[in-house]
Amino acid sequence: MFRSLPSTARMLGAAAVLAAAAVPAIAAPLAAQADTRPIVAVLSFDNNSIGANRQEFDGLGKGIQEMLIADLASNAKVRVVDRERIQRVLDEQNLVKAGDIDAATAVRVGRILGAQYAIYGGFMSDGRGTMVLTAHSTDMETSAIGNAMRVQRKTDDVLGLIADMSTKLNAEIKLDGHAARRMGDAGGSGGTSALAGTPAQSGAPAAHHAQVETFAKPVSASPIRTRLDAATLRVYSNALDAMDRHEPRKAAELFRQVVAKFPAFAPAQDKLKAIGDGD
Repeated sequence: MFRSLPSTARMLGAAAVLAAAAVPAIAAPLAAQADTRPIVAVLSFDNNSIGANRQEFDGLGKGIQEMLIADLASNAKVRVVDRERIQRVLDEQNLVKAGDIDAATAVRVGRILGAQYAIYGGFMSDGRGTMVLTAHSTDMETSAIGNAMRVQRKTDDVLGLIADMSTKLNAEIKLDGHAARRMGDAGGSGGTSALAGTPAQSGAPAAHHAQVETFAKPVSASPIRTRLDAATLRVYSNALDAMDRHEPRKAAELFRQVVAKFPAFAPAQDKLKAIGDGD
């Protein structure tokens, strides 16, 4: 019996070696299943309207951003960053307090979020009942602009206009799944961003990077088909802005106005439930 111990030890040792060798074999398929879909950050859209009533469309940009995020989140080919996370980064970096989204801001925000692409653009009412919505992508790696798209509808059908842009983006957008570089990553933008002469923020620890990878959840297609008029979408956009400014009571009142006029508009209902009376 005692003579069998060395043989048993050899068997146990061989089993341990086989188990250790099996770990990479198991890990390899798991690594192969890693999500490599491009990460996209949809930013706010600029008001480029003309005419005496231009100011009537101020504030629509966040509503357009939110609706596009909600619709693009259903696209299985991309991962879309949650709007609240984008706003938090804008606040933390003290960006876009006033003025429009420019290429430098898009690249900076996209890299902090770990996104490969930012999508943004503008909308324009011609003052005669027609509105045009344009969008394009910016590559965080090269700052190259691509996927320029344009849709047009009547001014009183803004959500139809957004739906057209969502359909166009989902059907036609072409994005590579290259690795994202965050600000401060080795080989990334440790000193300057991809835009020459644009100073970059120092990178955050890896643990913080994991926190900013927050992706929007798909929602029902019915809200995007709601014929929300421009005035109500502006109210909804102002409610989003009040949330961003940490003014829950004002946000709740504005969301109630939207729900009172369009009870089936789920995004406003959901946000109103989330913040309650704003207390």
